[in-house]
Amino acid sequence: MAARPPIVSPPVGAFPPIPTTTAAIPVADNSSFWDRLSGWVSENKAVVYTIAGVAVVVTGAGVVYYSQNSQSRDSSPKLSKKERRKRKEAERKTGAASDSDKSADGDKAAAKQPVAAPASAVEEELPEINESTVLAMSLDERKKLALKLKEAGNKAYGAKDLDRAIDLYSKAILCKQDPVYYSNRAACYSALNDWEKVVEDTTAAINIDAEYIKALNRRANAFDRLGKYSESLLDYTASCIIDGFKNEASAQAVERLLKKFAETKAKEMMETRPAKLPSPTFVGNYLQSFRAKPRPEGLDDAADLAEDSGKGQLRLGLQSLDKKTADGYEEASAAFSKAIEQGGLDENEALAYNLRGTFLCLLGKHEDALAALSKSIELDENMTQSYIKRASMNLELGAPSMAEEDFTKALEKNSADPDIYYHRAQLHFIKGEFGEAAKDYQKSIDLDKDFIFSHIQLGVTQYKLGSIASSMATFRRCEKNFSKVPDVYNYHGELLLDQGRYQDAIEKFDKAIEMEKETKPMNMNVLPLINKSLALFQWKQDFSEAEKLCSKALIIDPECDIAVATMAQLLLQQGKVTDALTYFERAADLARTEGELVNALSYAEATRTQIHVQEKYPSLAAKLQGMGTVLR
Repeated sequence: MAARPPIVSPPVGAFPPIPTTTAAIPVADNSSFWDRLSGWVSENKAVVYTIAGVAVVVTGAGVVYYSQNSQSRDSSPKLSKKERRKRKEAERKTGAASDSDKSADGDKAAAKQPVAAPASAVEEELPEINESTVLAMSLDERKKLALKLKEAGNKAYGAKDLDRAIDLYSKAILCKQDPVYYSNRAACYSALNDWEKVVEDTTAAINIDAEYIKALNRRANAFDRLGKYSESLLDYTASCIIDGFKNEASAQAVERLLKKFAETKAKEMMETRPAKLPSPTFVGNYLQSFRAKPRPEGLDDAADLAEDSGKGQLRLGLQSLDKKTADGYEEASAAFSKAIEQGGLDENEALAYNLRGTFLCLLGKHEDALAALSKSIELDENMTQSYIKRASMNLELGAPSMAEEDFTKALEKNSADPDIYYHRAQLHFIKGEFGEAAKDYQKSIDLDKDFIFSHIQLGVTQYKLGSIASSMATFRRCEKNFSKVPDVYNYHGELLLDQGRYQDAIEKFDKAIEMEKETKPMNMNVLPLINKSLALFQWKQDFSEAEKLCSKALIIDPECDIAVATMAQLLLQQGKVTDALTYFERAADLARTEGELVNALSYAEATRTQIHVQEKYPSLAAKLQGMGTVLR
């Protein structure tokens, strides 16, 4: 995702900026952009039902599913163990027990019938049943006999005589096409792990009663067992809507299936998808998170170097970086690889491996990237930047202890390198150690007061610590001392937006946008455009202008994942579900790591399920929208 130097310890794609009112304040964990994006949706919802980690946002236009942190659970009171036991006992007595209770279910009408006689007594009264004998009966006789057969089937099921229970339910079905009888027979097949039969019988039950929750749940479970996760997700979703989101188990199943589907598909995609660089916004912001250094001696433009030599390719790569465009970054990546292949780099070999490792990381080839950075360190143990980049990679890969070890080694080599303190501060920030982060940002400033991003991140950290006055003072100083740097105004605007100072925030974003146009019109940073889009939406619910700004950002940088994700959420808020799905699928294409891909696919599949619910169960979609209208 699009990392920003003052906020993220690049190339940690798992920690991109947050397109919310807290955009400048990353969370103190390693959750991805997609996890934090939920916060943006929840802040702008009409109504939210939070069910075991899956929130359903009900608007006048539809329903939106999205992942939540584990802390966001069902807002209804939790039942105690004693109360849950009482509820289960009551359900059992009314014949409403589920498959997990190891008994067949009965409908409400059956629950009102007198207690059934022992199985042996009931079966003594049962006549021989076949198609001919049933046709000879009256409708009333068939109904009565069907009920007796079902009761006998329930007894056989309770005694775990599944074959007998199946036979009795089959005869009951012959007498009467009742959804309960099909569902009960499906319970038998479920106990036998015959999932195809379960699907067959529950489908028959649902065809008779489209809102039969037990049949939907049983079929959903069978689809899950068959690996048909999309079908299972659809049934569980319909079940949740029908019962008004009261069944926590079904809601948890939705969350689990979204994750299972996304993880399965992500693994398949990661194995086959070609490696590609992220957006120019991402790459550029990562590269400028390290202080600019002059080119090594002998690699300047005046040097007499053959382009097909190792040093010639290394110089070509460095020249390409200066273009700050997608094509330039592609050229640089290829040149750094060729430089190592050509050889003859002499004292520049460590630098070549450092740069090669950088682009391998950006391409998502983490093992190769770690190997290249380690080779760089082996060639020149004093190249602290290689330690820092390897630390950032370990942080992205969920190994903070290894990241800390690399920072320690880097400081042993050069304790006066301000880059080390800046990037170590990012580690502290992500771990929620804001006091330690502030110390490291300040140390970085003390060693190099001209590196703007240390100042910006210090202001953000002060804000995170609750020192809003200090934070605002830091940004005012930044605007005075770095008045020509658009990033200052963009991130200052984000903090103002978090405080609900919409007009002030938009003025900062406009300033950043104008400065970006003036300084780099062909490859401007699109983040101020996206932030202004969100500000207008949050302040005035101005969907039209918000969409225009996001569209403009995507024209400038089509690969910007944040612009894609923000557009998807804006469309969802308006009920443009099909259009939103297109953007979520695009976000999956742009994901760098498997974790990011899982999150993007989860959003896409949840959105796709919403579309299927509307198509297959239009009455449920209407019911849900009606609930949203009532609860507004």
